[in-house]
Amino acid sequence: MLKKIKNPLRFAATMVPIAAIGGVFTIIYTMNSYGSTVRQELISASDGYMALLFSGALQAVIFTSICGFFGYILSDKTGLMRPFKFEKKPLLSTAIATLISGILFGLDYWLFGQTIPGLAETYEIQVTPASFISSIFYGGVVEEVLMRLFLMSLFAFLLWKIFVRKHDKAHITQSVFIVANILAAALFAAGHLPATISTFGTLTPIIVFRCFLYNGGLGLVFGGLYHKYGIHYAMFAHAGVHIVSKIIWLLFI
Repeated sequence: MLKKIKNPLRFAATMVPIAAIGGVFTIIYTMNSYGSTVRQELISASDGYMALLFSGALQAVIFTSICGFFGYILSDKTGLMRPFKFEKKPLLSTAIATLISGILFGLDYWLFGQTIPGLAETYEIQVTPASFISSIFYGGVVEEVLMRLFLMSLFAFLLWKIFVRKHDKAHITQSVFIVANILAAALFAAGHLPATISTFGTLTPIIVFRCFLYNGGLGLVFGGLYHKYGIHYAMFAHAGVHIVSKIIWLLFI
C-alpha cells in the first residue's frame, strides 16, 4: 500500500513550497488591487497583514496537497501521467503554443479595453513583481494541479468508468479525454466569474464572453498539453502565457 502512494505523496510534498509562495503573492497582488479602505477592513478582520498572508499560504497548501495527491493517483489510473522530464519536440510544440496563446491573451487590453468599462484601469496593477510571481507559482502550478491534474483526471476517470465498457485504461477512448478537457476548461472559466464580478462590479454578456473566451480557451490548450505530453508541460505553458502577456502589457501599455 505504501509503495502505491509513495509517488503521489512525494508529488504532493513537492507542491507544498510552491503553493505557499503562490498563495502569499496572490494575497499581496489581490490586496494591491483593492482601495485602502477595503484593504484595512480585510487586514483588521484577519488580525493583521501577516495573518492574512499565512491564511492565503495555508489555504493554497491544503488544496494543492490534497488535489496533488489524489490527482496524481487519478492521472496514473487514466494513463495521463507522464515522466517528469522535458523532451525537445514536446517542449518546442509547447513553447510555440505558449507564445501564441500569450500574445492572444496579451491583446486583451486592446480587444476589450474600449468595450468593458474599468478594464483598462485594471492594467495599472496587472504588471507588478507580486503579479508576476503569483501568476507563475499560483497560476502556472497551483491552478494546473487543481484544474487539470485533479479535475480533468477525475472527469476522465468517471467518464471512463461510466461509458467505456472495457475497464483497462489502454482502452479509454480519445472522446473521454476531450470531454473531460472541455468540462474542466468550462469550470476553470466559471471559477473566474466571482473575481470578474469583484473587478467590474457586474456581469454583462461581453464580460462573460471575455471570461470564457480567455479562461476557457486557454484551459483547453493547457488540458490538451496535459493529455498529450504531461502535467509539467501544462504548467510550463500556463506560467509562460502569463509571462508573455505581462511582458506585452509592460512594454506597450
